[in-house]
Amino acid sequence: MTAAADPRRWKALAVLGVAYLMVVLDVSIVNVALPSIQTDLGFKPEDLQWVVSGYALTFGGFLLLGGRIGDLLGRRRLFMVGLASFALFSLLAGLSTSPEMLIAMRLLQGAAGAVLSPSVFSIVSVTFAEGSDRNKALGILGAIAGSGAAIGVLLGGVLTSYVGWEWIFFVNVPIGLGALFLVPRFVNESRADGLTRHFDTLGAATVTGGLMLLVYGLTQTTNYGWTSVRTLGAMLAALVLLGAFILIEFRSRSPLMPLSFFRHRTPAAANLIGFGLGTVVFGMFFLLSLYQQQVLGFSAMETGFGYLAVALTAVAASGLAQALVTKIQVKKVLAAGMALLTFGLLWFTQVSPDGSYPVDLLPGFLLIGVGLGFSFVPVSIAALAGITNREAGLASGLINTSQQIGGAVGLAVLATVSTSRTEDLLGKGTPAPEALTTGFTAAFWVAAAIAAASFVVTLVALRSRDLKVQEGQAVPVPA
Repeated sequence: MTAAADPRRWKALAVLGVAYLMVVLDVSIVNVALPSIQTDLGFKPEDLQWVVSGYALTFGGFLLLGGRIGDLLGRRRLFMVGLASFALFSLLAGLSTSPEMLIAMRLLQGAAGAVLSPSVFSIVSVTFAEGSDRNKALGILGAIAGSGAAIGVLLGGVLTSYVGWEWIFFVNVPIGLGALFLVPRFVNESRADGLTRHFDTLGAATVTGGLMLLVYGLTQTTNYGWTSVRTLGAMLAALVLLGAFILIEFRSRSPLMPLSFFRHRTPAAANLIGFGLGTVVFGMFFLLSLYQQQVLGFSAMETGFGYLAVALTAVAASGLAQALVTKIQVKKVLAAGMALLTFGLLWFTQVSPDGSYPVDLLPGFLLIGVGLGFSFVPVSIAALAGITNREAGLASGLINTSQQIGGAVGLAVLATVSTSRTEDLLGKGTPAPEALTTGFTAAFWVAAAIAAASFVVTLVALRSRDLKVQEGQAVPVPA
């Protein structure tokens, strides 16, 4: 029986889609709950960002390895392992009694997501025949990816307000177990034949460890300064591990990230832009969640509903961007998106301690929403420009990795800027609302500079001749 004729294929997609949504929304769902988590578990301000960045680091660091292991050992098998692990670590995250325990569970959750997520797209590619059915399936996954932020912030607000922040993690348990029960009934096993049975585990470990130490070093600057032994030691160890990762990739028989890939100018530039996008998105949700609740006094529910403006606008803009990339140049759509993101972040540099949602937040949210929709679709296309079928899986996974790692490292930078400025002002006797707001606006200036730099890279580094999309062609969705 051919894949296109499999009568269970749409049921299989439903199971895969539910599991993928669980992984996608687990970034945004925590942002609204951050103030409650900070209060209940006694997080230090400089350590709170680990709840977000810890998940992103291990997710991004092990994503490519997870995809390769699934290709070799069986995609359904790895999907089920990732699903069961994600549900278990979600349960333990909700049961956390200390900052250290929650951070550890978030790191493990990210690693489980890195096993689960690539298998979703690999299974879809072999379950649905190329053409109309596969395009519809990928479109559904794209819609899930686009709506995940909206669902996450709203669900996070509802759960935190009515049953407690623990339930943003507990909710994954019944979803995961239900999907786990249905997988054997509807999803066929598959694997890639003819690949070398070699896993670049050492490469994944060194790059993830190096990035974790880099983020740790950045967070230590707030308490110990840039020249302390603790900070410099973490930074030096990070450089050693990242240098070791590059050497490993040069010498590996089956590298996690073949460095020759970056000879492709447009995909290489797209990954740099994706890194900047990750910084902007993660930083914005993190900082504005704290601003709305700690300065404006919003409840978790009000914060969640407030975010719907940016999330729903992004979904609508993504649909428009899908149409525009076939009408005008991909490069122009991406440049417009990065410009709008820059203007949105500049708007947030003027938020005030006694601000209001309609004046201080809504205009920026609308700019950011359109900017995100106009950025994520074309950057995914650019990441695959000129890539052969043999490299398509690597390119698709790499752009998601760049966004996740960019979000983790960038968030560490922005959180450090914000916390350092706030604590300096508090030490001088500045009232808390004013000190917090000044710290947030300082971080938004940095975020706006990163978005502007990504705009420049878009104009300078992307080649228009690499970025032609035919009408009716499926727009790629990162794994």
